[in-house]
Amino acid sequence: MAKLMSKELQDSLKKRLFAEEKSLKKRIESLKKEDPFSDPDHAIDNAAVDTDVREKVGHETIEAQIQTLRRKLDNVVLALQKMVKKKYGNCNSCNTPIAIERLKLMPEARYCLSCEKRLVK
Repeated sequence: MAKLMSKELQDSLKKRLFAEEKSLKKRIESLKKEDPFSDPDHAIDNAAVDTDVREKVGHETIEAQIQTLRRKLDNVVLALQKMVKKKYGNCNSCNTPIAIERLKLMPEARYCLSCEKRLVK
């Protein structure tokens, strides 16, 4: 874990990550239920073309949202795994400690700001 991070902060971030993991999983399941393609009758439905188009757009929108939430969930799970391995708070790229202020805002952060900026370009 980051050298200057207190035990209290670590515990607080861990609780936030667990809560975020639970929330993300719940939101993903909710979105799956909202997906018009999840209806078993969808395949045999003889809906009008405009209804089919709306359902397709709705499905694609939900799929995009789920994909984004899964990426965030992956980062949350990775952060929790790093906590177990005592490597939480270190950048995945350069292995330097991630700024505590950054972790407070985004406890699932995988990179320090310098590496994040470099990787985004």
